[in-house]
Amino acid sequence: MHAGMQGHLAMLLFSALVAGSFSLGSMAANLISPAALNAARFLIATVVIAAAVAATGGVRREALQAPWRYFVLGGLFAVYFVLMFEGLKTARPVSAAAVFTLTPVIAAGFGWVLLRQVTTPRMALALAIGATGALWVIFRADWNALRSFELGRGEAVYFVGCVSHALYTPMVRKLNRGEPAVVFTLGTLLGGMSLLYLYGWRDVIGTDWLALPPVVWITIFYVAIFASSATFILLQFASLRLPSAKVMAYTYLTPSWVILWEIALGNGTPSPLVFGGVALTILALWLLLRDDTVKR
Repeated sequence: MHAGMQGHLAMLLFSALVAGSFSLGSMAANLISPAALNAARFLIATVVIAAAVAATGGVRREALQAPWRYFVLGGLFAVYFVLMFEGLKTARPVSAAAVFTLTPVIAAGFGWVLLRQVTTPRMALALAIGATGALWVIFRADWNALRSFELGRGEAVYFVGCVSHALYTPMVRKLNRGEPAVVFTLGTLLGGMSLLYLYGWRDVIGTDWLALPPVVWITIFYVAIFASSATFILLQFASLRLPSAKVMAYTYLTPSWVILWEIALGNGTPSPLVFGGVALTILALWLLLRDDTVKR
């Protein structure tokens, strides 16, 4: 299997795992502060990845060079996760997932600025279609809401986090110096965890951890193991094999996965009109995956 296909399979799994954090996150977001929740998830994820690194040969001396790289990448991801859960306090899961699908457009811009990755006409068309589908879902297929740009606070907060996520993708490729994905992930987690505890230490010590409802602990362990540890590795693995915009193209599947998660959790389904926007995001993904002419 060639490197490009490996990257595509990694991102397919990535999109399915990420979707679960929207549905579970919306159920827990108002029960614990975003900083405290993410401090716990980063700690658990770090322990899991550290065990994986130990089992696969440990950390070589070269990986310890320029440790500032891990603080940059970890900081970007910490910002994304904190703002995601802050946004989910008021944003609906499917709507937040639609905001997430705007990241390929932003990632394409960062990819050109940082790596000079070229966006072909077909890719630009796909990004435009995907962005249109995302806006369709975000504004609930309401033309008047879109025309007056009535964007919810939760969606706006989360959008800022998505900008951080989009910058993270090309930065992985720019800052990686040949370290294995699992080792680079450990460094990123340690950097992000350090910054997060410095920022949110008041929330961490002020949380009554033993009194948290079960749904919060389920969310913490899910996002730590599946939506952090696993997706960190998958994203870094794919970022080293695919252009930034193509990596983030898989976010277009997220609203579809979230709808399935919402149905499975008994939270109902969105308005039928919203499915038109979802269909556009899937079309955008198809166009991006057909395009194999992008310079790498």
